[in-house]
Amino acid sequence: MKKITLFTLAIFLSSWCMAQEDLSFPFQGGSTIMTRFFNDNVVASPDIIANKATGMAIFKFTADDAGSISKIVVYYADDLILTPPIIEALKKSNHKWIIPNHEKFHDFIIPFNIGFNIPLTGNGAVEKAYYDFYLHRKPMQSVDQIPLNEATLLPAVVIKYELQ
Repeated sequence: MKKITLFTLAIFLSSWCMAQEDLSFPFQGGSTIMTRFFNDNVVASPDIIANKATGMAIFKFTADDAGSISKIVVYYADDLILTPPIIEALKKSNHKWIIPNHEKFHDFIIPFNIGFNIPLTGNGAVEKAYYDFYLHRKPMQSVDQIPLNEATLLPAVVIKYELQ
């Protein structure tokens, strides 16, 4: 009798349990479309190209239930020269974000890696300019903490540009 009662109680309690909700990728079209969008819309500025700038920049932004983005925050950048084209691309991504159900706002963290396509022929001037940028870069980081329990970390976007 105890086994039947215990089994019935277990079945009854399990009916209240819900499986984890499957969330779609937060960018309309999925991860591949998001990567393609940023590769098409992050355009290396003349300053980036001239300095042979490379590095990482990590951003946090907020999306609302209509997919509009706001509160773009630079949490880390190897150099601030890398950030303006990414901010412009983030602004162009307005209304493309899908937030989890039952939320009015949701925060996302997205890392970007920016670099140049290495020339096929060895070029000492390119190497020297790259090392010069690396030695004189000015990393920037936010003093605020990243609330990871309230944000979704998106996959890193790798951006490559052509040297002129």
